[in-house]
Amino acid sequence: MSDALLQALLDGCRRLHAGGLLAASDGNLSVRLPNGLIAMTPSGVPKAKVRLEDLAHLTLEGEILSGRPSSERAMHLAIYRAVPEAKAVVHAHPPTAIAWTLARPELKELPADGLPEVILAAGRIPIVPMAIPGTEAMGANLLPFLPAHRLLILARHGGLCWGEHLDEAVGGLERLEQVADILWKAETLGGAKPLSASDLADLRALRGRIGPKIL
Repeated sequence: MSDALLQALLDGCRRLHAGGLLAASDGNLSVRLPNGLIAMTPSGVPKAKVRLEDLAHLTLEGEILSGRPSSERAMHLAIYRAVPEAKAVVHAHPPTAIAWTLARPELKELPADGLPEVILAAGRIPIVPMAIPGTEAMGANLLPFLPAHRLLILARHGGLCWGEHLDEAVGGLERLEQVADILWKAETLGGAKPLSASDLADLRALRGRIGPKIL
């Protein structure tokens, strides 16, 4: 079981790198192992080149047992401590999603209320206030959004998704960048137009019945 989870972690690294969501040693991924420990990608190693022996292991309290875990581990641990059902956390740097927070710093969430599939697959996508990378604030700033939201944008920094398995978390980052790109293109064509209030209400009610998972 643990071996399969660790291999999935490596596969997730390569998937995000191939999709242009990670450059060089950017980003970090982690999984919660059956023994309660957290396995995490190492600091300073390009995600396309991470090997099993590079992975770090640490406790939920942050004690490092092996390796050199990401300096941004505080946000991973904050999620695992606050959300028992979280089994994987993925942080990447999707370019268009980040660009929205640079150009529109007043936004509190990605303006995706014109896209039915996004509402059904992810619900709202909030923007978390900026924190200096590598600080404890990265975890603290997430807490008001947990456990209600699984897919988030970190202002001026990147995207983050937690899930009940690694595919959910990796897929969430892929979806985030696709949505951000669609909305950017809509802006260049005259601006994205929202759905009607009744359609939005119906879609959000359906999302509530589907449940909280990122689809």
